[in-house]
Amino acid sequence: MAAVTLNELDKTYNHGKKDAFQAVKQIDLEIEDGEFMVLVGPSGCGKTTTLRMIAGLEEITSGTLQIGDIVMNDVLPKNRGIAMVFQNYGLYPHMSVYDNMAFALKLLKLSKEEIKTRVEQAAEILGLDALLERKPKALSGGQRQRVAVGRAIVRQPKVFLFDEPLSNLDAKMRVQMRTEISRLHSHLGTTMIYVTHDQVEAMTMGDRICVMKDGEIMQVATPMTVYNHPANMFVAGFIGSPPMNFLPGKIVTSGNENTFLEDLETANSDPATVLLGSSVKSLVEGHQGKPVHLGIRPEFISYSIQDNGKIPVTIDLVEPLGSETYVYLKTNSGQTIICRTSTMVNEKVGDSVFMTFDEDRITFFDSETGLAIAR
Repeated sequence: MAAVTLNELDKTYNHGKKDAFQAVKQIDLEIEDGEFMVLVGPSGCGKTTTLRMIAGLEEITSGTLQIGDIVMNDVLPKNRGIAMVFQNYGLYPHMSVYDNMAFALKLLKLSKEEIKTRVEQAAEILGLDALLERKPKALSGGQRQRVAVGRAIVRQPKVFLFDEPLSNLDAKMRVQMRTEISRLHSHLGTTMIYVTHDQVEAMTMGDRICVMKDGEIMQVATPMTVYNHPANMFVAGFIGSPPMNFLPGKIVTSGNENTFLEDLETANSDPATVLLGSSVKSLVEGHQGKPVHLGIRPEFISYSIQDNGKIPVTIDLVEPLGSETYVYLKTNSGQTIICRTSTMVNEKVGDSVFMTFDEDRITFFDSETGLAIAR
């Protein structure tokens, strides 16, 4: 096992030329020994490029990569003590499961007894005992992915690298493999770096998650910290399904009262207003009159048919999902707010209702910088 440290790591394609493209922008990241770190972000954010630099499959333009106490910039991939699991499995179709898992060990010229021991141990961990004589074409997608993971396990690497390994699987198999990889990490205790664009995978698997955008790191924290305390609007909108709701506006102070007023330029009529209690007084201090975005997760929104000074909205869409229901609410200004509820919804599309927020769960963002105003 080993820690992995990225210090001002940069990847620029066609460096020094007119068409140069900076895919990863001098990022700093410390991954602890034995940690399960997930790199997550939309396509093109630099997460896979970062993983490939760690693996030695992409040349580092500048900065340093350290695994354990050794700088790996100029070390060959085979000597880095890493094993990588790819999206497309990468199995040899003419070889049995056993031979696929044993292949790298044969190249290392290990004894037959050592190879047999390692392959059988990995097969037992992954439930592949009965499949060792099969060829890849006789396996399901999930079984092929387990073989690919097993091929990495037998090498006993210091660091496991996963490049979107579940994206080729169906929804049910993805959930199963997600659980198996998390269980594998608990069993082995080895450092794992996992790349995905799926924020559900990131939330459920990582000890910490690193959210990336346009080659930069937006936030690194535990999944629940990222969910409950996003560093900026991008993170708040990317992590969570459905994502956080946003209302643009400003905070107006009258006497001892602070009120959030929806942006009048956005609102065509009757902008939404939210009276803010004392619990957020220190939060909004210094931001009165400045453009902000009010952010609220769907599960912290409720509505009723009673007015009681709440925000008037119209039900625009209802999505029943069994254990929960998504209700799309439209404000007078045309803003759509998603409410998640676990109760039965009797109201119909087009009904007028009144919406309210859990004030303690509101996050405010500076509209100009997109940064969260820390609570």
